[in-house]
Amino acid sequence: MQLFLAVTPDKLREAARYTERLAHVAYRVGPDGRLARQNLLARTRGGLMVLGDWDCGAIRDAPALCRDIWRECGNRGYGGVVADFEQPPSPDRTAFLEALGNVLGRNNKRLYVPEAYGQRVPQAAVMVCTALSGGSLRQRLEECARMYGRQRLALDLQRLRMRFPLPCPTGEGTPMEAGELSELLERRNPTVFYSGDLCARYFTITENNESRFVLYDDAGTLRRKIQLGQDIGAGAGFLMYPETEDLLPELFGQKRANGGF
Repeated sequence: MQLFLAVTPDKLREAARYTERLAHVAYRVGPDGRLARQNLLARTRGGLMVLGDWDCGAIRDAPALCRDIWRECGNRGYGGVVADFEQPPSPDRTAFLEALGNVLGRNNKRLYVPEAYGQRVPQAAVMVCTALSGGSLRQRLEECARMYGRQRLALDLQRLRMRFPLPCPTGEGTPMEAGELSELLERRNPTVFYSGDLCARYFTITENNESRFVLYDDAGTLRRKIQLGQDIGAGAGFLMYPETEDLLPELFGQKRANGGF
């Protein structure tokens, strides 16, 4: 399984110390429906393009946008495109992603789409989030492999840091900042357990007469999720920098001495 590190242009130099497989979070669909790019170093080459759709209206000219993207992929030597689409699926976005998938596929490049588009864009790889708070991750990935095909499976290795009230009838937790979790672990020194079903660590605490359940990832749990994806047949996994910055030496091994990009 290929492991990519998604990074914004301002953190590119630091991230390149760990891997050559970078996904460049530097592109979005502009308000005019054409490709917009952040300040990316002219010498940036290789990896993947990450394309967002925030502040984007309807995509009215899919062929023109596909041409923009194909031209940029050629100029930068990108091996494919990650559609980081946050808006709900819509006919215009679906039609654009279908067209882009065809363009990339004809040229041996890969398109990755959120799971919401998995059945709408059958030629694309499907990114499945591994940050679960219930159920079984293995079962979830196996179900996705059956639904989309193992060859289309990719992992969105979102780092899990979440707290839940006890009891928690809704099953909905609150995300935690890195410093908040670290401070809590240091201050309370709780007994930490490992959930084999979730591939995550957890502990419970009581503060101000309220019980809380805390679920989180570390390097070991993310490695386990990566291994599980490999076992099931996922072709790619995506980590986010700097979300996982402190874990990268363990996830990617020895730092690269010269992180050229």
